[in-house]
Amino acid sequence: MLEKNFESLYLMFRSNYYKRFIEEIGVKEGSLSATESYCVEIIYLLDKPTVSDFAQFLNLSVPNANYKINSLVKKGYVVREQSKKDLREQHLSVTDKFLDYYGLNDALIAHLMKRIRETFSPEDLEVVEGMIGRIVVLMREGADQVEGKIN
Repeated sequence: MLEKNFESLYLMFRSNYYKRFIEEIGVKEGSLSATESYCVEIIYLLDKPTVSDFAQFLNLSVPNANYKINSLVKKGYVVREQSKKDLREQHLSVTDKFLDYYGLNDALIAHLMKRIRETFSPEDLEVVEGMIGRIVVLMREGADQVEGKIN
């Protein structure tokens, strides 16, 4: 039951995000394909990865990763930044254009938080907050062990 409920919660967040993302972007010149939207989201979640980090995380060759990144740069969702420590490296970061779309779940989350505060007692809220905090730690540990690091 726990697995099913957790999966339902996760899928509700993801489906709402992609529904709103597609509604907002639509199918027009410069819009993102499904693969591109996943790639730019991974760049965001990895928090300014190098091209090599991005390629390694997705198990892509560096040339293939560069091809995907170039498309995202051209469309204005990602920028390359020269590393100050190693001039041979470039770090990837998302632009405000992406962040505007990425915030589409904010309204859902704000509404959900309002309903949770109205529904649960202050004591229950404290328990829920503590449990969510521990779940985040477990997810980070699992991501580090299974797929690579997601911040």
